[in-house]
Amino acid sequence: MASWLFPWPMATLMLAAAVPGALGMQSMEPQVRVLILEAESLPLAAQQQPLVLRIGGQRLALAAGEEVLLRLAEGELVLERGGGVERLQAAREIWLEPASRPAEGGDFQLKQRGYRGRLQVLVGGSGLRAINHVGLESYLPSVVGSEMPTSWPQAALRAQAVAARTYALRQRKPADPFDLSATVSSQVYKGVDAETPSTREAVLSTRGQVLMYGSSLANAVFHSSSGGATENSGDLWSQQLPYLVSVPDFDQASPVQAWQQRLEPEQLQQAFAEIGGAQRIDVLSTTSTGRVRQARVSGPSGTLVVSGAQLRSRLGLRSTMVRFELVPSELAASELAALPPLPLLPEQYEVGGFQPQVQLPLPSLLAVGRGYGHGVGMSQWGALGLAQRGQSYDQILRHYYRGTELRPYASP
Repeated sequence: MASWLFPWPMATLMLAAAVPGALGMQSMEPQVRVLILEAESLPLAAQQQPLVLRIGGQRLALAAGEEVLLRLAEGELVLERGGGVERLQAAREIWLEPASRPAEGGDFQLKQRGYRGRLQVLVGGSGLRAINHVGLESYLPSVVGSEMPTSWPQAALRAQAVAARTYALRQRKPADPFDLSATVSSQVYKGVDAETPSTREAVLSTRGQVLMYGSSLANAVFHSSSGGATENSGDLWSQQLPYLVSVPDFDQASPVQAWQQRLEPEQLQQAFAEIGGAQRIDVLSTTSTGRVRQARVSGPSGTLVVSGAQLRSRLGLRSTMVRFELVPSELAASELAALPPLPLLPEQYEVGGFQPQVQLPLPSLLAVGRGYGHGVGMSQWGALGLAQRGQSYDQILRHYYRGTELRPYASP
């Protein structure tokens, strides 16, 4: 078991709470590697302290507040600094590191956003990868503040801190260049600007605590709002985990617990271009909670069967707990006037044999749904609802991750 998990003296705890960077100074603290950005250029800056830019054996000092730009030019790395330009021809990896101890306001800045820890820049054929190497407990206050409103009760924030800590540790992949991304594809991480006293308190008060199922870290996934009931992991993904089962949710306060989204013909045309758009969408099968497993999309030039996840991705839906209605066609007077006039019939023409062809516009569809996100694991709005009902953070976690135990993290 890692030594940083044991209770600290009260004076040390008070110092850590007062100085956010103090949590990242513990040598035994697990590190995570977070992909912040992939781009062709990276504007970097030292914040409140000097930094060192390390390129192989070369070390360049950056004064506090100094700005530089790293960019790719014809496959080579270029450093712009103080009006000068330097080509770093052989460089495939660069480190930006604090020259001394971590600063309270963050150690470095990328695209005008501050971060703690060190920055590794990897040079690839298509761009630059900016990867933040940061202590786990220094990373988490930003994740909690990026994933939840910081004004929410401590019980909800602490539940989020434990779930995020567990998820991050489970995602560590030493053989890969990074462990997590800074977006919803992993968990949102916006740097020091997302930290507040309430998120630091949530992390510090649960320091080192993770969710375990047997001897393994739980897959502590979470989402915004389930729409009334969370989903069984096996109904959406390839594996049914015993602790990720459908449970009643308490997300009634969520602004997206119930929603509607109008799908205009142009959007439907782009989403299903291979069949000329969508004239109707029929749900073929659902999970036990009502989320779409399969749907059939009918268009002018054919039909297409898609999964619920594909449907959500193509249409930008909030969730797969959705049904579709046809919006009645309402041709305005201007639209009717734009239709081609019917030809005049000859006197001897048989009316029964005349069938003028008029191409009417594709209809609009209305998506009527509930919830936001995949629906598996902890519902963040549900955590708020339980906290407002007086539930503690450990009770919230036990509700959404059935059969798991809250334990101190032990290094493998």
